[in-house]
Amino acid sequence: MHLNGSTSNKHQEKTTPKLSHIEFVALMAMMISLVAMSVDAMLPALEQIGNELGNNNPNNNQLIIATLFFGFAAGQLFFGPLSDSTGRKPAILLGLILFLIGCVLSYFAQDFITMLIGRFIQGLGAASPRTVSSALIRDLYSGPKMARMMSLIMSVFILVPVIAPAVGQGIIALSNWRMIFAMLLIMASVVLLWFKQRQPETLYKKNRHAFSVNRITSGFKETCLHRVTIGYTVISGLVFGAFSGYLISSQQILQFQYKLGEQFPIYFGFLAICIGIASFTNAKLVMSFGMYRLTLIALYAKSLISIAFLIYIQLNGSNLSLLGLMLWGSGTFFCVGILFGNTNAIAMEPMGHQAGVASSVIGALSSFLAIILGTVIGQLYNGDVVPLISGFAILGTLSIVIAHWTGKVV
Repeated sequence: MHLNGSTSNKHQEKTTPKLSHIEFVALMAMMISLVAMSVDAMLPALEQIGNELGNNNPNNNQLIIATLFFGFAAGQLFFGPLSDSTGRKPAILLGLILFLIGCVLSYFAQDFITMLIGRFIQGLGAASPRTVSSALIRDLYSGPKMARMMSLIMSVFILVPVIAPAVGQGIIALSNWRMIFAMLLIMASVVLLWFKQRQPETLYKKNRHAFSVNRITSGFKETCLHRVTIGYTVISGLVFGAFSGYLISSQQILQFQYKLGEQFPIYFGFLAICIGIASFTNAKLVMSFGMYRLTLIALYAKSLISIAFLIYIQLNGSNLSLLGLMLWGSGTFFCVGILFGNTNAIAMEPMGHQAGVASSVIGALSSFLAIILGTVIGQLYNGDVVPLISGFAILGTLSIVIAHWTGKVV
Protein backbone atom coordinates (compact mmCIF):
# COMPACT_ATOMS: atom_id res chain seq x y z
CA MET A 1 0.00 0.00 0.00
CA HIS A 2 1.08 3.54 -0.69
CA LEU A 3 1.89 5.56 2.39
CA ASN A 4 1.40 9.29 2.45
CA GLY A 5 4.33 11.55 3.21
CA SER A 6 7.97 10.77 3.99
CA THR A 7 8.08 8.01 6.55
CA SER A 8 10.74 5.63 7.68
CA ASN A 9 10.81 1.96 6.76
CA LYS A 10 10.07 1.21 10.39
CA HIS A 11 6.99 3.42 10.21
CA GLN A 12 5.89 1.70 7.01
CA GLU A 13 6.31 -1.72 8.56
CA LYS A 14 4.20 -0.76 11.55
CA THR A 15 1.38 0.94 9.65
CA THR A 16 0.97 -1.33 6.64
CA PRO A 17 -2.05 -3.59 7.23
CA LYS A 18 -1.60 -7.35 7.18
CA LEU A 19 -4.88 -7.52 5.29
CA SER A 20 -4.78 -8.32 1.61
CA HIS A 21 -5.85 -5.57 -0.78
CA ILE A 22 -9.21 -7.30 -1.32
CA GLU A 23 -9.88 -7.80 2.40
CA PHE A 24 -9.01 -4.18 3.16
CA VAL A 25 -11.48 -2.91 0.54
CA ALA A 26 -14.16 -5.33 1.79
CA LEU A 27 -13.69 -4.35 5.45
CA MET A 28 -13.75 -0.61 4.74
CA ALA A 29 -16.83 -1.04 2.55
CA MET A 30 -18.66 -3.01 5.24
CA MET A 31 -17.79 -0.41 7.88
CA ILE A 32 -19.13 2.52 5.90
CA SER A 33 -22.15 0.47 4.78
CA LEU A 34 -23.61 0.54 8.31
CA VAL A 35 -25.13 3.94 7.56
CA ALA A 36 -26.58 2.81 4.23
CA MET A 37 -28.01 -0.38 5.70
CA SER A 38 -29.49 1.59 8.61
CA VAL A 39 -31.26 3.85 6.11
CA ASP A 40 -32.17 1.66 3.15
CA ALA A 41 -33.30 -1.47 4.99
CA MET A 42 -35.66 0.75 6.98
CA LEU A 43 -37.40 2.33 3.99
CA PRO A 44 -40.04 -0.40 3.37
CA ALA A 45 -40.92 -0.35 7.08
CA LEU A 46 -41.38 3.40 7.63
CA GLU A 47 -45.16 3.36 7.41
CA GLN A 48 -45.46 0.35 9.73
CA ILE A 49 -43.09 1.87 12.28
CA GLY A 50 -44.92 5.20 12.24
CA ASN A 51 -48.34 3.58 12.61
CA GLU A 52 -47.28 1.26 15.45
CA LEU A 53 -45.50 4.03 17.35
CA GLY A 54 -48.34 6.55 17.04
CA ASN A 55 -47.30 8.70 14.09
CA ASN A 56 -49.74 8.80 11.17
CA ASN A 57 -48.24 11.63 9.08
CA PRO A 58 -46.26 10.06 6.18
CA ASN A 59 -43.94 13.06 5.90
CA ASN A 60 -43.13 12.82 9.64
CA ASN A 61 -42.03 9.23 9.12
CA GLN A 62 -39.13 10.73 7.16
CA LEU A 63 -37.69 11.77 10.56
CA ILE A 64 -36.74 8.12 11.20
CA ILE A 65 -34.18 8.63 8.43
CA ALA A 66 -33.38 12.30 9.04
CA THR A 67 -32.65 11.83 12.76
CA LEU A 68 -30.05 9.19 12.02
CA PHE A 69 -28.35 11.59 9.62
CA PHE A 70 -28.32 14.36 12.26
CA GLY A 71 -26.62 11.98 14.72
CA PHE A 72 -24.20 10.99 11.97
CA ALA A 73 -23.30 14.62 11.30
CA ALA A 74 -22.83 15.44 15.00
CA GLY A 75 -20.65 12.37 15.63
CA GLN A 76 -18.17 13.33 12.94
CA LEU A 77 -17.06 16.41 14.88
CA PHE A 78 -16.02 14.21 17.79
CA PHE A 79 -14.60 10.99 16.39
CA GLY A 80 -12.09 12.43 13.92
CA PRO A 81 -10.17 14.46 16.53
CA LEU A 82 -10.48 11.54 18.96
CA SER A 83 -8.83 9.27 16.39
CA ASP A 84 -5.94 11.74 16.05
CA SER A 85 -5.41 11.37 19.80
CA THR A 86 -6.07 7.70 20.53
CA GLY A 87 -5.38 6.21 17.11
CA ARG A 88 -7.89 5.08 14.51
CA LYS A 89 -8.83 1.72 16.07
CA PRO A 90 -10.08 2.84 19.52
CA ALA A 91 -12.21 5.59 17.97
CA ILE A 92 -13.84 3.21 15.48
CA LEU A 93 -14.47 0.56 18.14
CA LEU A 94 -16.14 3.14 20.44
CA GLY A 95 -18.39 4.23 17.60
CA LEU A 96 -19.41 0.67 16.81
CA ILE A 97 -20.36 0.12 20.47
CA LEU A 98 -22.54 3.26 20.40
CA PHE A 99 -24.17 2.00 17.21
CA LEU A 100 -25.02 -1.28 18.94
CA ILE A 101 -26.60 0.64 21.84
CA GLY A 102 -28.72 2.63 19.39
CA CYS A 103 -29.88 -0.60 17.72
CA VAL A 104 -31.01 -2.04 21.05
CA LEU A 105 -32.86 1.17 22.02
CA SER A 106 -34.67 1.32 18.67
CA TYR A 107 -35.55 -2.37 18.83
CA PHE A 108 -37.35 -1.93 22.16
CA ALA A 109 -38.92 1.48 21.34
CA GLN A 110 -42.58 1.79 22.35
CA ASP A 111 -43.12 5.35 21.16
CA PHE A 112 -41.95 7.55 18.29
CA ILE A 113 -39.69 9.77 20.43
CA THR A 114 -37.76 6.78 21.80
CA MET A 115 -37.33 5.53 18.25
CA LEU A 116 -35.86 8.87 17.18
CA ILE A 117 -33.47 8.90 20.17
CA GLY A 118 -32.28 5.41 19.27
CA ARG A 119 -31.82 6.43 15.66
CA PHE A 120 -29.82 9.50 16.72
CA ILE A 121 -27.48 7.29 18.79
CA GLN A 122 -27.18 4.90 15.86
CA GLY A 123 -26.13 7.78 13.63
CA LEU A 124 -23.75 9.10 16.28
CA GLY A 125 -22.03 5.72 16.45
CA ALA A 126 -22.02 5.12 12.69
CA ALA A 127 -20.17 8.41 12.25
CA SER A 128 -17.02 6.83 13.66
CA PRO A 129 -16.40 3.98 11.19
CA ARG A 130 -17.52 6.19 8.29
CA THR A 131 -15.42 9.24 9.22
CA VAL A 132 -12.37 7.66 10.78
CA SER A 133 -12.08 5.17 7.91
CA SER A 134 -11.46 8.18 5.63
CA ALA A 135 -8.61 9.30 7.92
CA LEU A 136 -7.33 5.71 8.06
CA ILE A 137 -7.28 5.53 4.26
CA ARG A 138 -5.66 8.98 4.15
CA ASP A 139 -2.91 7.60 6.43
CA LEU A 140 -2.06 5.15 3.65
CA TYR A 141 -2.99 6.91 0.40
CA SER A 142 -3.03 10.39 -1.12
CA GLY A 143 -4.14 12.16 -4.28
CA PRO A 144 -5.56 10.11 -7.18
CA LYS A 145 -4.59 6.88 -5.42
CA MET A 146 -6.83 7.83 -2.52
CA ALA A 147 -9.64 8.72 -4.94
CA ARG A 148 -9.16 5.36 -6.66
CA MET A 149 -9.26 3.49 -3.33
CA MET A 150 -12.39 5.36 -2.26
CA SER A 151 -14.03 4.50 -5.58
CA LEU A 152 -13.14 0.80 -5.21
CA ILE A 153 -14.59 0.81 -1.70
CA MET A 154 -17.72 2.57 -2.98
CA SER A 155 -18.04 -0.04 -5.74
CA VAL A 156 -18.28 -2.77 -3.10
CA PHE A 157 -20.29 -0.63 -0.69
CA ILE A 158 -22.96 0.06 -3.30
CA LEU A 159 -24.08 -3.57 -3.11
CA VAL A 160 -25.66 -2.65 0.24
CA PRO A 161 -28.22 -0.10 -1.00
CA VAL A 162 -28.98 -2.44 -3.90
CA ILE A 163 -30.06 -5.27 -1.60
CA ALA A 164 -30.94 -3.43 1.64
CA PRO A 165 -34.58 -2.53 0.82
CA ALA A 166 -35.23 -6.11 -0.27
CA VAL A 167 -33.66 -7.35 2.96
CA GLY A 168 -35.85 -5.00 4.99
CA GLN A 169 -38.97 -5.97 3.07
CA GLY A 170 -38.17 -9.66 3.44
CA ILE A 171 -37.71 -9.27 7.19
CA ILE A 172 -41.04 -7.52 7.73
CA ALA A 173 -42.76 -10.10 5.52
CA LEU A 174 -41.42 -12.95 7.68
CA SER A 175 -41.50 -11.20 11.05
CA ASN A 176 -41.81 -7.49 11.93
CA TRP A 177 -39.86 -4.26 11.63
CA ARG A 178 -38.09 -4.76 14.96
CA MET A 179 -36.11 -7.62 13.46
CA ILE A 180 -34.46 -5.14 11.09
CA PHE A 181 -32.72 -3.69 14.13
CA ALA A 182 -31.74 -7.20 15.22
CA MET A 183 -30.15 -7.68 11.79
CA LEU A 184 -28.25 -4.38 12.16
CA LEU A 185 -27.10 -5.50 15.61
CA ILE A 186 -25.64 -8.70 14.15
CA MET A 187 -24.04 -6.89 11.23
CA ALA A 188 -22.35 -4.30 13.45
CA SER A 189 -21.09 -7.04 15.80
CA VAL A 190 -19.45 -8.82 12.86
CA VAL A 191 -17.82 -5.57 11.71
CA LEU A 192 -16.56 -4.86 15.23
CA LEU A 193 -14.94 -8.29 15.63
CA TRP A 194 -13.51 -8.30 12.09
CA PHE A 195 -12.00 -4.85 12.45
CA LYS A 196 -10.67 -5.51 15.96
CA GLN A 197 -8.95 -8.75 14.99
CA ARG A 198 -7.67 -7.96 11.50
CA GLN A 199 -6.96 -4.24 11.01
CA PRO A 200 -3.74 -2.91 12.59
CA GLU A 201 -3.45 0.67 13.76
CA THR A 202 -2.41 3.06 10.96
CA LEU A 203 -1.60 6.19 13.00
CA TYR A 204 1.87 5.91 14.49
CA LYS A 205 2.12 7.14 18.11
CA LYS A 206 4.60 9.92 17.32
CA ASN A 207 2.06 11.39 14.86
CA ARG A 208 -0.80 11.56 17.35
CA HIS A 209 -2.06 14.78 18.91
CA ALA A 210 -3.63 15.45 22.27
CA PHE A 211 -7.42 15.75 22.15
CA SER A 212 -8.36 19.37 22.73
CA VAL A 213 -11.10 21.80 21.86
CA ASN A 214 -8.47 24.31 20.73
CA ARG A 215 -7.12 21.85 18.18
CA ILE A 216 -10.62 21.17 16.85
CA THR A 217 -11.26 24.92 16.64
CA SER A 218 -7.93 25.48 14.90
CA GLY A 219 -8.60 22.62 12.48
CA PHE A 220 -12.08 23.96 11.81
CA LYS A 221 -10.66 27.38 11.05
CA GLU A 222 -7.93 26.03 8.76
CA THR A 223 -10.41 23.85 6.90
CA CYS A 224 -12.85 26.71 6.41
CA LEU A 225 -10.14 29.12 5.25
CA HIS A 226 -8.68 26.78 2.63
CA ARG A 227 -10.57 27.64 -0.54
CA VAL A 228 -10.33 24.21 -2.18
CA THR A 229 -11.18 22.28 0.99
CA ILE A 230 -14.17 24.40 2.02
CA GLY A 231 -15.37 24.71 -1.57
CA TYR A 232 -15.48 20.98 -2.20
CA THR A 233 -16.84 20.36 1.30
CA VAL A 234 -19.83 22.52 0.41
CA ILE A 235 -20.10 20.80 -3.00
CA SER A 236 -20.13 17.43 -1.24
CA GLY A 237 -22.92 18.70 1.01
CA LEU A 238 -24.94 19.98 -1.95
CA VAL A 239 -24.54 16.72 -3.87
CA PHE A 240 -25.48 14.59 -0.89
CA GLY A 241 -28.22 17.05 0.06
CA ALA A 242 -30.08 16.41 -3.18
CA PHE A 243 -29.46 12.68 -2.82
CA SER A 244 -30.68 12.76 0.80
CA GLY A 245 -33.90 14.34 -0.44
CA TYR A 246 -34.31 11.29 -2.66
CA LEU A 247 -33.52 8.83 0.14
CA ILE A 248 -35.92 10.50 2.56
CA SER A 249 -38.83 10.58 0.10
CA SER A 250 -38.07 7.49 -2.04
CA GLN A 251 -40.47 5.21 -0.18
CA GLN A 252 -43.37 7.61 -0.68
CA ILE A 253 -42.46 8.24 -4.32
CA LEU A 254 -41.86 4.66 -5.42
CA GLN A 255 -44.21 2.69 -3.18
CA PHE A 256 -47.18 5.03 -3.20
CA GLN A 257 -46.95 7.65 -5.97
CA TYR A 258 -45.93 5.07 -8.58
CA LYS A 259 -47.81 2.27 -6.79
CA LEU A 260 -44.89 -0.17 -6.88
CA GLY A 261 -45.71 -1.76 -3.53
CA GLU A 262 -43.47 -4.77 -2.96
CA GLN A 263 -41.57 -4.02 -6.19
CA PHE A 264 -40.09 -0.95 -4.51
CA PRO A 265 -36.72 -2.66 -3.73
CA ILE A 266 -36.26 -3.63 -7.38
CA TYR A 267 -36.48 -0.07 -8.68
CA PHE A 268 -34.57 1.37 -5.73
CA GLY A 269 -31.85 -1.24 -6.30
CA PHE A 270 -31.65 -0.44 -10.01
CA LEU A 271 -30.88 3.21 -9.29
CA ALA A 272 -28.33 2.17 -6.65
CA ILE A 273 -26.59 -0.02 -9.24
CA CYS A 274 -26.14 3.09 -11.40
CA ILE A 275 -24.15 4.68 -8.56
CA GLY A 276 -22.07 1.51 -8.16
CA ILE A 277 -21.24 1.36 -11.88
CA ALA A 278 -20.20 5.01 -11.74
CA SER A 279 -17.95 4.42 -8.72
CA PHE A 280 -16.26 1.50 -10.49
CA THR A 281 -15.90 3.58 -13.67
CA ASN A 282 -14.43 6.46 -11.67
CA ALA A 283 -11.82 4.14 -10.16
CA LYS A 284 -10.71 3.27 -13.69
CA LEU A 285 -10.73 6.80 -15.08
CA VAL A 286 -9.48 8.95 -12.20
CA MET A 287 -5.82 7.96 -12.64
CA SER A 288 -5.92 9.09 -16.29
CA PHE A 289 -8.24 12.10 -16.28
CA GLY A 290 -7.86 13.37 -12.70
CA MET A 291 -10.51 13.88 -10.05
CA TYR A 292 -11.05 17.60 -10.75
CA ARG A 293 -11.95 17.14 -14.41
CA LEU A 294 -14.22 14.16 -13.73
CA THR A 295 -15.96 16.05 -10.93
CA LEU A 296 -16.70 19.07 -13.11
CA ILE A 297 -18.02 16.92 -15.97
CA ALA A 298 -20.30 15.03 -13.56
CA LEU A 299 -21.61 18.28 -12.02
CA TYR A 300 -22.48 19.72 -15.42
CA ALA A 301 -24.11 16.49 -16.60
CA LYS A 302 -26.15 16.06 -13.38
CA SER A 303 -27.46 19.61 -13.56
CA LEU A 304 -28.27 19.57 -17.25
CA ILE A 305 -30.10 16.24 -17.03
CA SER A 306 -32.32 17.54 -14.21
CA ILE A 307 -32.98 20.87 -15.98
CA ALA A 308 -33.91 19.01 -19.17
CA PHE A 309 -36.41 16.81 -17.34
CA LEU A 310 -37.95 19.81 -15.56
CA ILE A 311 -38.47 21.48 -18.94
CA TYR A 312 -40.03 18.27 -20.24
CA ILE A 313 -42.44 18.12 -17.28
CA GLN A 314 -43.47 21.74 -17.80
CA LEU A 315 -44.01 21.30 -21.55
CA ASN A 316 -45.84 18.02 -21.08
CA GLY A 317 -48.07 19.45 -18.37
CA SER A 318 -48.02 16.28 -16.25
CA ASN A 319 -45.88 14.27 -13.88
CA LEU A 320 -43.14 11.94 -15.07
CA SER A 321 -44.02 8.39 -15.99
CA LEU A 322 -42.20 5.60 -14.15
CA LEU A 323 -40.00 5.10 -17.23
CA GLY A 324 -39.20 8.81 -17.23
CA LEU A 325 -38.28 8.70 -13.54
CA MET A 326 -35.95 5.75 -14.13
CA LEU A 327 -34.30 7.50 -17.09
CA TRP A 328 -33.76 10.65 -15.03
CA GLY A 329 -32.55 8.67 -12.02
CA SER A 330 -30.13 6.43 -13.92
CA GLY A 331 -28.36 9.36 -15.58
CA THR A 332 -28.38 11.58 -12.50
CA PHE A 333 -27.28 8.89 -10.06
CA PHE A 334 -24.46 7.80 -12.35
CA CYS A 335 -23.13 11.35 -12.00
CA VAL A 336 -23.65 11.17 -8.23
CA GLY A 337 -21.54 8.01 -8.15
CA ILE A 338 -18.69 9.87 -9.86
CA LEU A 339 -18.98 12.71 -7.36
CA PHE A 340 -19.17 10.74 -4.10
CA GLY A 341 -15.59 9.49 -4.20
CA ASN A 342 -13.99 12.54 -5.78
CA THR A 343 -15.42 15.48 -3.84
CA ASN A 344 -14.35 14.06 -0.46
CA ALA A 345 -10.89 13.15 -1.79
CA ILE A 346 -10.41 16.67 -3.22
CA ALA A 347 -11.50 18.28 0.04
CA MET A 348 -9.17 16.03 2.05
CA GLU A 349 -6.15 16.37 -0.27
CA PRO A 350 -4.65 19.57 1.28
CA MET A 351 -5.31 18.33 4.84
CA GLY A 352 -2.98 15.34 5.14
CA HIS A 353 -1.19 16.92 8.11
CA GLN A 354 -4.42 16.86 10.15
CA ALA A 355 -6.40 14.08 8.51
CA GLY A 356 -8.49 13.20 11.58
CA VAL A 357 -9.67 16.71 12.39
CA ALA A 358 -10.10 17.53 8.71
CA SER A 359 -12.17 14.41 8.01
CA SER A 360 -14.40 15.36 10.97
CA VAL A 361 -14.87 18.97 9.92
CA ILE A 362 -15.38 18.09 6.25
CA GLY A 363 -17.74 15.25 7.10
CA ALA A 364 -19.73 17.22 9.69
CA LEU A 365 -20.12 20.36 7.61
CA SER A 366 -21.11 18.48 4.46
CA SER A 367 -23.46 16.18 6.41
CA PHE A 368 -25.22 18.98 8.30
CA LEU A 369 -25.67 20.88 5.06
CA ALA A 370 -26.87 17.74 3.28
CA ILE A 371 -29.43 16.67 5.87
CA ILE A 372 -30.88 20.17 6.20
CA LEU A 373 -31.26 20.44 2.43
CA GLY A 374 -32.44 16.84 2.11
CA THR A 375 -35.06 17.30 4.83
CA VAL A 376 -36.37 20.43 3.13
CA ILE A 377 -36.61 18.61 -0.22
CA GLY A 378 -38.31 15.65 1.45
CA GLN A 379 -40.83 17.83 3.30
CA LEU A 380 -41.69 19.60 0.03
CA TYR A 381 -42.90 16.31 -1.41
CA ASN A 382 -46.52 16.84 -2.44
CA GLY A 383 -47.33 13.87 -4.63
CA ASP A 384 -45.05 14.60 -7.57
CA VAL A 385 -41.31 14.53 -8.27
CA VAL A 386 -40.85 18.18 -9.27
CA PRO A 387 -39.44 19.25 -5.85
CA LEU A 388 -36.94 16.39 -5.97
CA ILE A 389 -35.72 17.02 -9.53
CA SER A 390 -35.65 20.78 -8.85
CA GLY A 391 -33.41 20.11 -5.86
CA PHE A 392 -30.92 18.25 -8.05
CA ALA A 393 -31.00 21.00 -10.69
CA ILE A 394 -30.62 23.94 -8.30
CA LEU A 395 -28.00 22.39 -6.02
CA GLY A 396 -26.08 21.02 -8.99
CA THR A 397 -25.91 24.44 -10.64
CA LEU A 398 -24.75 26.01 -7.38
CA SER A 399 -22.07 23.32 -7.11
CA ILE A 400 -20.71 24.27 -10.54
CA VAL A 401 -20.43 27.91 -9.47
CA ILE A 402 -18.54 26.91 -6.30
CA ALA A 403 -16.22 24.55 -8.21
CA HIS A 404 -15.15 27.42 -10.48
CA TRP A 405 -14.79 29.69 -7.43
CA THR A 406 -12.23 27.31 -5.90
CA GLY A 407 -10.02 27.69 -8.96
CA LYS A 408 -9.46 23.91 -9.05
CA VAL A 409 -11.53 22.50 -11.90
CA VAL A 410 -8.93 20.73 -14.08
